[in-house]
Amino acid sequence: MLEIQNHDAFDNWLKTQSAPAAIQALDLRGYKTELKGKSFHGSIFLSCKLCREASHAIVKGGGIIVPDSPKLTFPTHRRTLYSVESLFRGYKGGDAQDYKNSYDYQVYQEFLQYGKLDTPLDVGLFRYLHDHSITDALYELIKGKKVVAIMGGHGMERRSAYYQKIAKLSRRLTRAGFLMVSGGGPGAMEATHFGAYFAARPESQMLEALEIMGKRPKDAPAGKEYDDNDWLQRAWGIRKAYPQRKDDKEKFPSIGIPTWLYGHEPPAPFAAHIAKYFSNSIREDGLLLIARHGVIFAPGSAGTRQEIFQDAAQNHYGTAGYYSPMIMLGKDYWNGRTDDAYSYPVWPLLEASAAEQYKSLLAITDDEAEIEALIKGYEPEKHRA
Repeated sequence: MLEIQNHDAFDNWLKTQSAPAAIQALDLRGYKTELKGKSFHGSIFLSCKLCREASHAIVKGGGIIVPDSPKLTFPTHRRTLYSVESLFRGYKGGDAQDYKNSYDYQVYQEFLQYGKLDTPLDVGLFRYLHDHSITDALYELIKGKKVVAIMGGHGMERRSAYYQKIAKLSRRLTRAGFLMVSGGGPGAMEATHFGAYFAARPESQMLEALEIMGKRPKDAPAGKEYDDNDWLQRAWGIRKAYPQRKDDKEKFPSIGIPTWLYGHEPPAPFAAHIAKYFSNSIREDGLLLIARHGVIFAPGSAGTRQEIFQDAAQNHYGTAGYYSPMIMLGKDYWNGRTDDAYSYPVWPLLEASAAEQYKSLLAITDDEAEIEALIKGYEPEKHRA
């Protein structure tokens, strides 16, 4: 099926209608005359703006219209991923109260209003359609890219050694041509995008910015920096102090993939693109699936442990068609040798249970340079499932 995302393509298609098409989120209110008498059998109009006459012509011609819901804030269909600007629309750069004015927070409140699980049938359907469009836009964006994911805890503080390691590593891999993705939230996830954001700048500037951004309020509880009243405000200040040129954003992008299931945590504001989902299961499985060139697991708690064995299951069954690297960042942490309450001996179990097909792609280290070398040295064609 043809996918039509701009008016020039729509005009050309309308002249020939050589094949059924999915027309995505276009304003067609000025096409009353052009649509009359046309056949639209097999074609779908997704989140398009239509006047009564245009809608009548499409339905009469056999087309299917999937509109936005008048009672919901989010669209049924997006033709592109969110940008920081679109997701944070309404936020002026202030504290946590200011964030509540954002589009992102309003959608989260609506998410809670209609229920996370026991959702009215119509709302659930619109959420699934929205998520389907996000996946479609995501796959268009990553086509031909070498995707690497970094997973890790949302409680990782900006001033921690691991945050700095992840930022350095992400910056280097981005400069080397890899597309960095993460779960799109705070902590280790934010560090992934922070590093990519600074890919066009010297590392010294990144560390300088990190020093500024890592200053927390007095008596702030450890491991909950995302709850600081100025968490987002500090990041927004860095974006203004170190603006990213449009060319650099296009050359060195990263993709955050968060979910409104954890909508109390603002998304990482340094990602170039944001694929935000309602369904966490689709988001997590999809995130691991697209990371064909490897997944790096930084210290984290239950969610990160789940992702480790979810990724191992994908490797075990060759779900993506390739066996991909699984690299653990933190020897002591993943061997359960630290005082951290979430440090468990995950590595021995992973190593012992790994199938031969991907066992050689497992690694554990504390050295970001070693991880960089492992990712760069991986050749997918040699590891077909």
